[in-house]
Amino acid sequence: MSHPVAVEERPAEHGDALNLLRALIAEAPGPEAAAQRVVDELHNRFGHYDWVGIYWVDVPANELVLGPWTGPEATEHTRIPMGVGICGAAAASGQTEIVDDVNADPRYLACFATTRSEIVVPIFADGQVVGEIDIDGSDPSAYDETDAHFLEEVAALLAPLRPRDEG
Repeated sequence: MSHPVAVEERPAEHGDALNLLRALIAEAPGPEAAAQRVVDELHNRFGHYDWVGIYWVDVPANELVLGPWTGPEATEHTRIPMGVGICGAAAASGQTEIVDDVNADPRYLACFATTRSEIVVPIFADGQVVGEIDIDGSDPSAYDETDAHFLEEVAALLAPLRPRDEG
């Protein structure tokens, strides 16, 4: 499963960002560094992306585990059970979640007092959710379908970077 994206509808700033992200990934010394470069660039390039993190699926534990992130502070939610919170819901359903007002969503796991909105985009590999991009914003209704389509393309770039069990 993947997210279909109509390229002709993509804003130029998103196309430019995708090209840069591809280059940053290609030049990175390894998957962890590449994923960190992606979250750093998303945070730095888009002012409404206040906190950007990637959660990877830990299949045996049935949890999301926080990977690379950037933002003003760390979150206490470094492990989230599948199906719990907005992140867990997105991972369980495989659907992008856009929340205009986190305070009105009973699923929200409060991370930061400043967060007002959130977007969570699953990362797919081999038809399975292997992770997700989680972005928090300090403005209500900060994210829309344009962000969703863009981040779904970013998710496709991140899929090959997922940690793999070596056992």
